Amino acid sequence: MNKGKVYIVGAGPGDLELLTLKAKRCVEEADCIVYDRLINKRILKFAKPDAKLIYLGKLNTEGGVIQDEINQTLVKEALKGKVVTRLKGGDPFVFGRGGEEIQEILKEGISFEVVPGITSSISVPAYSGIPVTHRGISRSFHVFTGHTMEDGGWHNFDAIAKLQGTLVFLMGVKNLDLISGDLIKNGKDPETPVGIIEKGSTSRQRVIKGTLSNIMDIAKKEDVKPPAIIIIGGVVNLREEFNWFEKKELFGKKIMVTRDEKQAEAMSSIIEKKGGEAAEVPLISIEDQMKDYDYSQIRDYGCLLFNSQNSVRSFFKYLPDMRMLGNIKIGVVGVKTEEELSKLKLVPDFMPKEYLGELLAEEAAQCTEKEDKILVVTSDISPIDCEKWSVKYNRDFKKIDAYKTIKVKRDRGEIIESLEGVDIVTFLSSSTVEAFAESLDGDLGELKGIKFASIGPVTSETMKRLGLSVDIEAKEFTANGILKAIEEAM
Repeated sequence: MNKGKVYIVGAGPGDLELLTLKAKRCVEEADCIVYDRLINKRILKFAKPDAKLIYLGKLNTEGGVIQDEINQTLVKEALKGKVVTRLKGGDPFVFGRGGEEIQEILKEGISFEVVPGITSSISVPAYSGIPVTHRGISRSFHVFTGHTMEDGGWHNFDAIAKLQGTLVFLMGVKNLDLISGDLIKNGKDPETPVGIIEKGSTSRQRVIKGTLSNIMDIAKKEDVKPPAIIIIGGVVNLREEFNWFEKKELFGKKIMVTRDEKQAEAMSSIIEKKGGEAAEVPLISIEDQMKDYDYSQIRDYGCLLFNSQNSVRSFFKYLPDMRMLGNIKIGVVGVKTEEELSKLKLVPDFMPKEYLGELLAEEAAQCTEKEDKILVVTSDISPIDCEKWSVKYNRDFKKIDAYKTIKVKRDRGEIIESLEGVDIVTFLSSSTVEAFAESLDGDLGELKGIKFASIGPVTSETMKRLGLSVDIEAKEFTANGILKAIEEAM
């Protein structure tokens, strides 16, 4: 009997890029993924399309019922012969209860591997500008759980208070008064610096500073909520000097990405690299239309024109032989279209300085002869007027719909829920704007406080027509351009 295999995997503290290469491989190979509430949900995009995803989050990690359910789920799925990846926030063995899961797996003779994760005990302080050790301040650090034991037992604070190094308490917000009070009671200086880091390494990271004597009052006033860690010691005073993460360009901003799912990842990655949080809600779907195209017709054309990345991808996806292009001239509009072409080791013969189809047609006329056939590779909703261009430039312009843009209308409730905490909604096409408005049934009354960003004038006009404000408009009509405009606006 194939009993499958279980990977107990640490997913790190929240920043997607702190996921290890081995952890990523375990997600990619898994038939079943059991994950908790503390992981970055974008990690799940690495999973196979047919992987079974099981959410077993537990707000109260002291509760045994949900942990038993997790243990049994891992066993049940592995006994089906599956590769099971158990994704846990942080590291599986740093108060992650990974050992309990392994003990249950071993009872059934199921093989397993442990993939360490970057623990929040060192990474979260680092993201807040607090080193756990520093020459002349702290020569050691000590990590404790902030939970009491099931029988009510507690740490030996008589010994802990005498430690000279940095003290780190995980999951200790609920017992902050006990921690600070017992340390003072056992001789720790009441003026010892304390930092509480909430939602560390994410765009919503927040740091509250105080001392052992006043941190409880400050935490109540600031309404600190888990997940948060407590760090105690002189290293906390280095935060102002070493703080780096919160200075990133998009830190603290949650930005909704509405473009096609296959392209959303690249934009989300940039947002998170700049310290922001990406909320992906694809409102269009791109479908290739070139599979059945007779590419032998290409030889009849003197020039090919591409007006988007998608047009390049779709056209070349099914091209049987690159040599069929021969001496055909190639023109593109937009730097991203040029970049997509360069991936194929092709350099366009011309590219207008401005992102305008009319200029593309004009330059195509300059490098072709009268009555030459010119093929415009575009989408089904492109407004390109080939008849007008043919008359104006005395060429034979033809258009081919290389891909289809399908609006994705979502449930109104789903959109409203997705907008929770969002600061800026980005629109990279008129289709996404229309799908957004249609999903809300035209009722835009619940969008107060949210700003809207447009990729360019055409999309902006659609936004205005449908009653949305154009708070930010890109100068460069690309995903990078819209993010640059957001940075400037901030």
